[in-house]
Amino acid sequence: MVWHGRFGLAVLGLVSFRLVWGFVGSTNARFINFVRGPGSIKAYLRGQWSGVGHNPLGALSVVAILGVLLALTLTGLFANDDILFEGPLYALVDKSLSDQLTKIHQWFEPFILSLVAIHIVAIGFYVWIKKQPLVRPMLTGWKEVPAASGSVIQEPERSRWGAFLFALAVALAVVFMASGQWLAPTAGY
Repeated sequence: MVWHGRFGLAVLGLVSFRLVWGFVGSTNARFINFVRGPGSIKAYLRGQWSGVGHNPLGALSVVAILGVLLALTLTGLFANDDILFEGPLYALVDKSLSDQLTKIHQWFEPFILSLVAIHIVAIGFYVWIKKQPLVRPMLTGWKEVPAASGSVIQEPERSRWGAFLFALAVALAVVFMASGQWLAPTAGY
């Protein structure tokens, strides 16, 4: 369970980074540029959507995964297993609330597993069936597009680094606060 907790903190850091990046990051990574309403999903399903970043269903997947991961990590901070493990912020809540948060934490497990499976299948579909390479752009944030498409966006390198460092600083601060390292040690440790 110790590694489970460590991975949970790492995931919270990654989710925190991505949430901040969704507001200050590169153009195609900003939520405002790819999270759209139901009309765009309908247009996409009818084949009437084109773009460089996430398609409307992919955007829905991003929001769902981030939401479920955030719920899992936040509830895990206060969770306990009644034997050996207590989340790093367990001391801030009473046992009854911790037990409720533990149940919620466990309740989300099948959702994240399902979302990850759907995500992997969708990536496979796009790579092998539609012949659209998605993995490299997902990892690097860069995608080859025809110059005539008008989709090429040049952002100043300084602003990219500033946004990256800001998102990183927020993520590190969140992980530090979530780790409970700032709490006074409790008796028995």
